[in-house]
Amino acid sequence: MKDVALDAEEQDILDHLDEMESVPNVKEEIARLHSYFVAHGAKKKVISLRLPEDNLLALKQKAMEEGLPYQTLIGSVLHKYVTGKLIARD
Repeated sequence: MKDVALDAEEQDILDHLDEMESVPNVKEEIARLHSYFVAHGAKKKVISLRLPEDNLLALKQKAMEEGLPYQTLIGSVLHKYVTGKLIARD
């Protein structure tokens, strides 16, 4: 491989490649993520929303676990709610 200058983040990823795990059910995961992007492909409007700080922090944590921007996660949850696809867990 040709020598390429890496920034600090790229070098960190390269240094830890052997510690990374593959995504189980990668095809299903790609389909799931694709559905998020399709759901948000429509024309978008900018809104302002006030949330308690602890809820926002929890949303950001969940989004990070899902590998999504938190605004995308919020939009996805709202989309599922308005389309009747949001399922409550007991």
